[in-house]
Amino acid sequence: MASANCWRLLARPSQRLFSPASLLTPSSSIAPAIAFSTTAQLNAGGKVVQRGSDTGLSRHVRSGKRLVLRKKKKKQTVKSKPPAPGERKAFRKRIQLSNDNALQVSGLSELTAENIVDSASVGQVVGLPPALIDQLRATEAFKPTQTWGLFRSPHMLIRQETVDMAKQLTESISRKETLRMVVTGDRASGKSIIGLQALATGFMNDWVVINIPEAQELTTGATEYSPIPNSEQFSQPVYTIKLFQAIYKANQSVLSQHKIELDHMHLPVAANRGMTLAALANATKEPEFAWPVFQALWKELLLPGRPPILFTLDGLSHIMRISDYRSPAFELIHSHDLSLIRLFTDALGGKTQFPNGAGILGICTKGNSLVIPSMEKALEQAAAAQAGTPVPERDPFFAKYDNRVFEALKGVKLLNVKGVSKQEARGLMEYWAASGILRTRVDEKNVSEKWTMAGSGILGEMERVALYDVRVTM
Repeated sequence: MASANCWRLLARPSQRLFSPASLLTPSSSIAPAIAFSTTAQLNAGGKVVQRGSDTGLSRHVRSGKRLVLRKKKKKQTVKSKPPAPGERKAFRKRIQLSNDNALQVSGLSELTAENIVDSASVGQVVGLPPALIDQLRATEAFKPTQTWGLFRSPHMLIRQETVDMAKQLTESISRKETLRMVVTGDRASGKSIIGLQALATGFMNDWVVINIPEAQELTTGATEYSPIPNSEQFSQPVYTIKLFQAIYKANQSVLSQHKIELDHMHLPVAANRGMTLAALANATKEPEFAWPVFQALWKELLLPGRPPILFTLDGLSHIMRISDYRSPAFELIHSHDLSLIRLFTDALGGKTQFPNGAGILGICTKGNSLVIPSMEKALEQAAAAQAGTPVPERDPFFAKYDNRVFEALKGVKLLNVKGVSKQEARGLMEYWAASGILRTRVDEKNVSEKWTMAGSGILGEMERVALYDVRVTM
């Protein structure tokens, strides 16, 4: 019978049996030493065998890793070309003026210089001539938020405010006076369309038209600027070049009929007498020369015998504040210290004299508007003076009024744009129905319903009520 020690040896075999032969050290090379001491081995140059390090006893075990049997799938990367600089902005601001899916509306008259001032045309929808469309597109009169892309070709409604504004412009310029007007009104009431109709009036009467479509581009720090030597003003050369190109494209036929009469020897470009104003407007493509050339063109346009000037700006509240630009001393720059804005505010405030007559229009915006207490109080005083009521005084307990804003809006006329009448709403809805985008019957009941739901004829709300299904599917 086997003893207990023999069974214990079988149950617990020595680890030496499982060690590879190549890793085992010959017994002859190991010096005899006491089991509980390693001093003799170290002195003899022997190697201490540490468990689990170099013996390879557990070499097949990899701690901290998992055995993955399936294949790793490579991540599929979508290779797409990144948008070019300015491509996203161009897509956001793109203008679509025609839609081949819309029906062609026949029997409508075109807009002329005569019917835009005729009271009998109120409530009619008229088409824009192709030449006028090109001029309006060059001045960026069309807005991306407007519904031009729903119709076959651009048409617009002649409303009472359109006739009143066009009459005041033509009568003032015929007397060689300056009309200084601010267009106000509720949100989505059609203020930008009134500005577009003012530009159309100027083009059809062969005036020199200058338009700043978005005033916030001049004050939000998004445009390059530089100080003007020997002046407290700052120019914006890149935007001035862009404005030059718009003036040249839109007014080339008018500017080509007039030649330079002043000496401009100080200009860095050639500007000799006998050169047309159109050539002067297209004389430079360099930003550093833009502002001196623009000043020369402005002086030429103010000479007697030149065509009248129509100067418009959309987003008036953005230029009646402190801009986001900073001076070399890191102080915030007032918007009126920017050269292009100073040019407009001097004209709007009556400081600039126009011997040939002019129209200066500032258009307010409500969708993207700033709360300017000085501007609101100045417009309130202008409205009271126009209505013949007592002019309200400034709040004596408010110390942040801006006197420069009051000077820029001193003596201006106001055109308050409200909702259209039911007659004008009916003419507009008939045009929508003829274009195939309004599928309801146009009668007194439906016209009254849409007019009431739109807040007494607010144009933007009428489009939302009547054309919502069409705009969602686009």
